[in-house]
Order: sequence, then structure tokens, then C-alpha cells
Amino acid sequence: MFLKRITLVNYKNFSEAQYEFQNTINCFVGKNGIGKTNILDAIYHLAYGKSYFNPQAVQNIKHDQEFFVIEGDFIKNDRTELITCSLKKGQKKILKRNGKIYEKFSDHVGFIPLVIISPADRDLIIEGSETRRKFMDSVISQSDVSYLSDLIKYQKIISQRNALLKYFASNRVFEKDTLAVYDEQLEPLAHALFEKRKKFIENFTPIFQSHHQAITEGAEKVQLVYESQLFDASLNQLFIENLQKDKLLQFTSAGIHKDDLSFEIENHSIKKFGSQGQQKSYLIALKLAQFDFLKKQSGEKPILIFDDIFDKLDEYRVSKIVEMVNNDSFGQLFISDTHPDRTESIVKMTHQEYKIFRLK
Repeated sequence: MFLKRITLVNYKNFSEAQYEFQNTINCFVGKNGIGKTNILDAIYHLAYGKSYFNPQAVQNIKHDQEFFVIEGDFIKNDRTELITCSLKKGQKKILKRNGKIYEKFSDHVGFIPLVIISPADRDLIIEGSETRRKFMDSVISQSDVSYLSDLIKYQKIISQRNALLKYFASNRVFEKDTLAVYDEQLEPLAHALFEKRKKFIENFTPIFQSHHQAITEGAEKVQLVYESQLFDASLNQLFIENLQKDKLLQFTSAGIHKDDLSFEIENHSIKKFGSQGQQKSYLIALKLAQFDFLKKQSGEKPILIFDDIFDKLDEYRVSKIVEMVNNDSFGQLFISDTHPDRTESIVKMTHQEYKIFRLK
């Protein structure tokens, strides 16, 4: 599978632009702030129905314009799939496949497998548990429709439960039976999601550790630890134990929406004890493991985006990535870089066909 052509209208800093791609390696080079990352984000947008860098959809519309449109021609299983994403101010975002509007964006998830590696990935280490949970959910959802469906239901019911707790507080009432209706709906959903997250980490961790060993020549041992309150108690038990706390806080303080991933190096937090170089290696290994996991689940090579990462890699790590390209591990690659000469020297090492777009 690969992206043949993309068209942007009023997307971020682009009024109108169109690019035709090689099905191997495509590079965007130019100074910072010129729009390289915006093109890569547009590709991500077509795969996931949202921006990787800016969750506020309306902020992706070009300044002083009323709408944006992104259109991409993908070749999948030897047929063209036209994916269109558009947004007009004051209206809902629209996602279409071959002219047909998706009723639910979740129906599109996994259709275009794609992995992005970016300096922004550092948020996975420095931000709170929600960022790491979203990473885990995103990878699982790409190949498990029922997981995504259960997750959406769980999040919706948690929102309703939180609204009820706020209602109780503002009206100085409490109806145990009404709250129990939500609790009973959440229990089976939480259990199903917990079991799938647990199984995912069991399967994913060895792939991740293998990539980390290859990148660092086995210099350190790394761990990826799934943390969940459901290891110690059922959801109903957690709700009973935390009822007074929930009433006071006016939101649901326990459950799988509080799950986290602990990123560790030699059994210590990489956030606290890892150097910048160790953190970069950890994140690259994590994303390459995501690539391999999706490839195995989907049966096709995901599109892989390298956003400005060659600026952060030493020569050895670059050579390891080039080696993977030459081993035919990857499919279509998109690369952004500020140094045209460096980019060309790297892609020449791969002995693959490539195309370089010089942005001015």
C-alpha cells in the first residue's frame, strides 16, 4: 500500500498544493517553518482522520480562510482508494472514502496503517498517563474494531457517570440505584479492554525490546510495564472503594481510564533516569515496534513517516535504519529534513528509488 498523490487546500500554511509520490522514499527538505511537517501531518490526517500535532481541528485551517480540504489517492490491494478529509468553520469535519462519507470516523481506523516518528513523540515520556494510554489504544485499535467500539462506549458512559456525580453535588442529592446503572454497564467493558491491553503489552514488549537491542547494540535492558488498578480489584470493587472520593471530586477517580504505561530502562523510570540519547533510542524502538506490530496484524507494510529525526540521530542509528530499508522491512517512506545534502546522502545509501521535494 502507498500514497500516490496528495492535494492540500487551505491546510495550515498551504493555500493550494499537490504532490505526486514514489512508492518507495519521498523527502521534503527546506528551512524550518516552511511547511515540511505540515505535509507529513496531512498524510497522517488522511490515515487517522485527525492531526498528529494539533488536536484543535479548526486550527488546521489556513489563517483567514473558512475551510480546509485534504485529498489523497492511495493504492491498496491494486486499486485506488480516494480519501478526503475536510472541515468548514462551524461545521463537523467530514471524512470520505471514494466519495462516500463515513458515518463514524472509527470505521476508517486501520484502513490506512501508518506510523509517524517525530520529535513530538517525547510527549510520550514527559506528559501524563493520557498520552501513553492514547498511544496504546491507537495501536490496538488499528487492528481490533471491537476494542475501539468498546473503548468509545466506555468513555461515553464514564462521561455520563461524571455528569451524574456533578448533578448529585450541585443538587445535594444522591441516588445509588441510578449510579449503579452506569456501573453495571462499565464493568464488562472495562474487563474486556483490560484483558486486551494486557495481551497487547505481552505481545508488543518483545518486539520493542528487539528493536531497542538492534539500535543500541544491547547496551541497556528496557522494560514496558502496563499499570492498571484492575490487576488488584474488579471495577465494581474500585467503584465501591472510591465512592466517597468520587462524590467529593465529582468525577470517576478509578478505572481503566486511569491506566498507564511505565517506560523503564534497567528497571528505572526513563523520564527520571534516562539521558536524552537513551530517551531517543527508547522512543524510536517503540515506534519501530509499532510499525512491526501493525505490519503483522494488517498483513501489509504501513506507511512510515520520519519527521525531522535524522537531525537527532547519530551516524550509527541512521545506518541501522538504512539497513532496515535495504532489507525491505519498510514500504513507503516519508522523510523531512532541514539539510538537503544530508538527506540525499542518507537516501542514496538505501539503493532505493527516491524523490526529493525542495520547499522554499
